[in-house]
Amino acid sequence: MKLMKQDQMETVMGIIVNAGNAKSETMEALKLIKEKEFVQARKKLNKANESLILAHKKQTELLTLEAQGTSVDVDLITIHSQDHLMNAITNYDLVKELIEIFEAL
Repeated sequence: MKLMKQDQMETVMGIIVNAGNAKSETMEALKLIKEKEFVQARKKLNKANESLILAHKKQTELLTLEAQGTSVDVDLITIHSQDHLMNAITNYDLVKELIEIFEAL
């Protein structure tokens, strides 16, 4: 069985949009850290985490389909979505650590 292109596109766009939102929130958190607004920075990180969870759920949909034998196209937009998600997660993890470091100073 093959996943319909439109279904995959909707799932992939969900990954891109939510990962992009997460990255934006983490960058806003980073700016707040520089201003020593740690409570607000944590709130931004919480929003980023919510977006990451949504993106991860979309990614899991594709992985589950593939594991169940449904062919998922590995096209440029799908790869792009994975790149966005990976970068958003990396940014989140880094900014989360930076809050701890700067609060301790």
